[in-house]
Amino acid sequence: MAVSPNNVVQLLDLAMPDTTENADKPIVCFVLPTYNEEAHIGQTIDAIFANQDKCPGYAFRILVVDDNSSDSTQAIVIQRSAESSLLTMITGNKVGLGDAYKRGFSHALEKFNPDYLFQMDSDGQHNPDVIPEFLNQVDQGYSLVIGSRFVAGGATPEFSLRRKLISKVGNLLVRYVGGVRHVNDCTSGYRCISASYLQRCNLGFLATKGYSFQSSLLCELVLLGAKVKEIPIVFVSRKGGDSKLSWNDQWEFLINIPKLGFHSHADFIRYSIVGFSGVAINLGGYWFLTRHLGMSVETAPLLSIEASLISNFILNHIWTFKDRPSQTAVMMRFLRFHSVAGIAGLANYILFYVAYKYFMFNDLAANLLGIISASLINYLINSNWTWKKS
Repeated sequence: MAVSPNNVVQLLDLAMPDTTENADKPIVCFVLPTYNEEAHIGQTIDAIFANQDKCPGYAFRILVVDDNSSDSTQAIVIQRSAESSLLTMITGNKVGLGDAYKRGFSHALEKFNPDYLFQMDSDGQHNPDVIPEFLNQVDQGYSLVIGSRFVAGGATPEFSLRRKLISKVGNLLVRYVGGVRHVNDCTSGYRCISASYLQRCNLGFLATKGYSFQSSLLCELVLLGAKVKEIPIVFVSRKGGDSKLSWNDQWEFLINIPKLGFHSHADFIRYSIVGFSGVAINLGGYWFLTRHLGMSVETAPLLSIEASLISNFILNHIWTFKDRPSQTAVMMRFLRFHSVAGIAGLANYILFYVAYKYFMFNDLAANLLGIISASLINYLINSNWTWKKS
């Protein structure tokens, strides 16, 4: 897994983990991104190592990825590294949570050869005492175990109504646009991931730098076939320090949502080509029906639109998504394709009307906005529903 971050990673002069110790045990590496976490990082490290005895079948390692904290975070880690050779730290410039995880994953896979990697916050919001349950699910054959706030037993007792709403809506978007409807908590930052799947991830495609990295990585792992299990966790608020969730992170999350559905650029390019051919059939059919058969302008568009829809469906079925086997009958896919076209058409009209009527767009510009939005909606829903892989 090659990662080329913009910032330079600096290895601190800490004792490197002794990878020969417990060589017969699977290695579990905890990747902990930090920035000004002096209030929590020491307790988090101690709590993780305290769970080692509860998981005798595994060998723990901790990698702290610090974004050049301005407080005493690094000093605390250095102090504890003197007590344990199983603790390492790398540092780099502050770019975002996603960037920190990319650097951490790359370093851990290269230096420690772990069998599993944990994503975990360093601010006390993730309870380390749940670690044994994560690894118990790993023993059951799961390759991606998620600490979920939204399954039975999970909770967010200190979330405000606004934050609960934002979280629910965000998860809903990721589940249905990203094709992970079977996952309840798509933005959880508490996970145990099989290294074999993480090595196959195209992290370069996950261009996000902030918190939306979590949802992007989830969709990539599921696409690769990771077997997912959610276990309940109680997510509590920070007891000290400042929250790292900024408006920029929330904006990045929103603009990253459409990308979650683009599992293959090649599929989208083929889908677009088919769409353009449908436009040609629509216009050509309308011209032929009105100019040569004398059909009325009220009736001709209905037939030309239907002709383009049938053509688009056939080409998408035999070309665009030909490598997506499914047990769904062809006629059912055809009906789904039609219903999606209706949804996209309605979205096209609404966006056109709002942009033209209320935002004073030029009518052609407003129509173009509607067409682009409808095209994205069309592709995302058809890719993740009509031609969803079995």
